[in-house]
Order: sequence, then structure tokens, then C-alpha cells
Amino acid sequence: MNGVLEGVNGTVFAYGQSGSGKTHTMLGPDITDDFEAGVLPRCIRAIFEGVEEAPESMSFTVRMSCVEIYMERIRDLLNIESQSLQIRQHPDRGIHVVGAREEYVASADEMLALVAQAAANRAVAATGMNENSSRSHQVTTVTIETRDGESGAMRFAKLCLVDLAGSEQVRRTHATGLNLDEAKVINSSLSALGNVINALASRRDTPSARTSHVPYRDSKLTRLLQDSLGGNSRTSLVICCSPSLQDARETTSTLRFGTRAQRVQNRAIVNRVRTADEMQQQLWKAEEAIEIQASLIK
Repeated sequence: MNGVLEGVNGTVFAYGQSGSGKTHTMLGPDITDDFEAGVLPRCIRAIFEGVEEAPESMSFTVRMSCVEIYMERIRDLLNIESQSLQIRQHPDRGIHVVGAREEYVASADEMLALVAQAAANRAVAATGMNENSSRSHQVTTVTIETRDGESGAMRFAKLCLVDLAGSEQVRRTHATGLNLDEAKVINSSLSALGNVINALASRRDTPSARTSHVPYRDSKLTRLLQDSLGGNSRTSLVICCSPSLQDARETTSTLRFGTRAQRVQNRAIVNRVRTADEMQQQLWKAEEAIEIQASLIK
């Protein structure tokens, strides 16, 4: 979390078959309990602990948004009236969802309340493999702006916490009707994610493939995660596997995906904004240095 406070983008996402524990890993049994909390609430608390421990000259602005990709449509989980939102690319903000509500927060408890609200609005359904199966990909984005009062420097970063829907085999889930349609779209988007990972891994393994096309636009999921996959971010992948013998084939496939993903190289940089205060202070320092040199020359 120190990297995010210093202006470096970060991503954590959970991948695995349906019922393997992705949502359990990301949220935990109880997001308010320090012992039972999952990755997402632990990251939130670590951010605010870092804010509290920072020097007094540092000021922070923290805001959060949460969307789900359901049936290839982006929905705002903090404003359920916002449907079919669009993805855009901004020179400074990078890839983002236009129109998604961003809530400013001042404490970990405030943000965890929003996380609980988003979880309650997420699309779920019972299947043959999971009584509470996620039917969408959930992307929680925490944006942090950092300003140094002494130097005037300003940095910003975003932390993406992604709970993917799980891949499904219809013969095992016995999905029909809407659940079957959801499963088809989920598997299609995860297949697109695998294609992006394969293309990025090939760039590293085969020099001639470095100019090859990476199919980010084949799904809303890969487009939204474009910065996180081979872009400007430090990305961690959590592989979730079932211990059941009957899931051995899916577990092997998941582990192979993780092995390929390890070969993807990102290029994370510090996101800085040149403010007027910072440039003014640099000008003053330069003028002082010139005066000192002039006095020595005399």
C-alpha cells in the first residue's frame, strides 16, 4: 500500500473457477473484523494507516468507486440507477468509467460501509456449484491524491481490487435460462482475459511478437483492466483453487493461467502532476543557486 500512497498504481484480482473462494478471499467472512477480513478491507485499512503515519506536511484525498460488469454492461454498484456506463481513456486518469459515482471518504469505516453497500447490490444467483455465485465481475477502485505541503509536489494513484466471476461448466452447474446466458457471457469474458494474458506473455518470450496486437477491446473486462495488464500498474494475481478431486481439471487450468500471467511485464511509474506551487519553489531554489554562483564569481 506504500506504493499507492507514493503515486504508483496497484491492482489485486482473484481468478478461479466458480465456488473456489474468490469473493471469500477478496472480502472475507466479515469485512469489519480485523482477523476475518479479506484482501479488500485489509488494503483499505492499510491505506488509512499509511495516511495517519505520514508526515504532517503531507495531505491526502481519497475517493472510491465500485462497478460491476454484468452481461457485458457496466453498472454502478453505488448508484444502481446508473446502467450501461462507458469506458474512456484519459491522458492523466488512464482507463476509467465515465459517470460512475466517486465517493470521497475520510476513514476506513466510511469506505467499508460503501463496500458493504456495493456487495449488497451485486448480481448473484444460486447454481449447481455455488449457492451464492457471483454473476458479474466487480471492480472497486480507490483513487488517492497526495500533496506535499513543503515542496508543492502532487502525486496520484489508483488501486483496483477485482473480484472476477468464476468460470463455469454448464454440465456441472445445470444452468438454464438467465443463468445459462450469464454463464456464457462470463466464460466469454474470461476467455478474452486469457487471450490478453497470452498475447502479453508472448511479447516477453518472443521478440518478434512485441509489436503484435493485444486484444484489450474484446471485452469490457479486459478494456477496463488495460492499465493493470501490461500497463502502468503493479499487479498481483490471487489464484483460487478448489481442493476437491472432481475439480482437478479446472484447478489445472487455473494454475496454467497463473503460470502464463507470471510472464507478463508491467511498467509502473510514479504518477506526478506539476503544480504551480511546486514549479514556483523550484524556481526560487534555482534563483538562489544562481545568486550563490554569481557571488562566488565576483
